[in-house]
Amino acid sequence: MKIIIKKRETATLFLSKSGIRLQEEGIVVTEKRTDLALEARESFPRNNVEIQGVVLEKKKCLGGQVKVTTVIIRDDAGSRAMKKPKGTYITIESHLMLDGDGEERDSLLLCISEQLEKMIHGMKQKSVLIVGLGNREVTSDSLGPKMTDTLFVTRHLKQEFGNSFMEENQYGCVSAIAPGVMAQTGIETEELLQGIVKKTKPDLVIVVDALAARSVKRLCTTVQITDTGIAPGAGVGNRRKELSKKSLGVPVVAIGVPTVVDAATIIGDHLEHVLEKQGYSEEEIEKFIWEILTVDTENVMVTPKNIDESVNQISGDLAKVLNHCFQKRDNC
Repeated sequence: MKIIIKKRETATLFLSKSGIRLQEEGIVVTEKRTDLALEARESFPRNNVEIQGVVLEKKKCLGGQVKVTTVIIRDDAGSRAMKKPKGTYITIESHLMLDGDGEERDSLLLCISEQLEKMIHGMKQKSVLIVGLGNREVTSDSLGPKMTDTLFVTRHLKQEFGNSFMEENQYGCVSAIAPGVMAQTGIETEELLQGIVKKTKPDLVIVVDALAARSVKRLCTTVQITDTGIAPGAGVGNRRKELSKKSLGVPVVAIGVPTVVDAATIIGDHLEHVLEKQGYSEEEIEKFIWEILTVDTENVMVTPKNIDESVNQISGDLAKVLNHCFQKRDNC
């Protein structure tokens, strides 16, 4: 989703809780860009407490320091309303992802691991392929590849030493790959994974990727887990072929952490908030934002200044979560 500005003289700008919208004759209204199902659900007006085909569940953990929200899209009506595939989306939010340490951070990682285990049901002991999506050369997009660097892989041990060795050491069968992006390989990630899945025959594929958020507060503080798979690059307007059970032939679980937010979203939200406090009318606010937002902001994404440190920390944390989930030994 992105803001498109054309034919200035005939366009009308709308401000709403669901975002900044631009409407013209014959042009579809566009909205703020986000990969998070939670934010898509929040975009509906507050008085619309129920969306047909969508179930919302909330709870808190660790004394309220961790918020867990589950969005379940049950049918096609819910999918159309949310503009996301049917399935379950679990979102874990906590400031501990950035500033937690010691026991607090370990407790957060255990919470994330528990939510992942709920998503994969009884597949902990199955063969799993873990895929780190993204471009290693771009810091905000390097979460997936860096996660694979510290992941404990064991498939080769099973091939070399057999099942008895794996059972004795309580190892699961885990393989991993960081396939890069199409600009680096010239090959769609979906095409690469189809070949790997066909040859290695995993029972489950888990993909880890950086996402785009609508709220700056959710950058590097949120984890989304979903059983619907993922379309690489969708968050930054560079959608590739989807990675899902339909395309790969095995269940696909996606784990994502937002690392970027659309520049137009930040500008619009901040200006609307400031101008409302100063008493400007809705018409004046619309006119002012119209003058500020141009096509120059269409493809601009913003990331935190400490993104290097954050990605290094979170990629290691996600590797620990996956190691804990699929390897019974905690010394992995």
